[in-house]
Amino acid sequence: MGTVISFEDRAVAALQARVAAAEEANQDLIAFARGHSGAVSSIHAAVLAAIEAEGFDHLIHIVTQEWPHILGLDAVALALFAGGKGMRADASGLQFVDPRVIEHSISGFDGVLLRGVERGHPLFGPACELVRAEALIPLQGEPPLPRGLLALGQRASQAFETRHGSELLVFLGQVLTRAMGRWLLP
Repeated sequence: MGTVISFEDRAVAALQARVAAAEEANQDLIAFARGHSGAVSSIHAAVLAAIEAEGFDHLIHIVTQEWPHILGLDAVALALFAGGKGMRADASGLQFVDPRVIEHSISGFDGVLLRGVERGHPLFGPACELVRAEALIPLQGEPPLPRGLLALGQRASQAFETRHGSELLVFLGQVLTRAMGRWLLP
């Protein structure tokens, strides 16, 4: 006579492992969706604030003073160059910089550069020492509009794994470029 082998214990254990893996994947998907929804909401609020600017100076104030709170960031810097002149603005104010520094900063990449860093981009100014994760967004204005860089930074390290966040940041940069054009074009 033959011996009966029970596969039930192994089958139940395998099914339990598969259910646990599916539950973990489901929780990851829910966390991503919540985070993505929050990011979209923050970007929308930042865009609305930029649209409400009452002039170019006010727009710079909104970007450097209000966007950090709206977007949940620790540092926002804006660097622009046009006609042989360069400037950078952040929470500490406005400074003139060599336009070649800004031009060099945007020449090395297309789209948005998301990265973890030991020290933030120099265009963050004094805040660069605190920045551990940054998003660098080139602003590609057509002449006579300035070209430049929008730098978003945070103290906490960040792992960047999705292109969806970069699409939102490209949109934010495009809105900022158009908002500047509203005040700088005749």
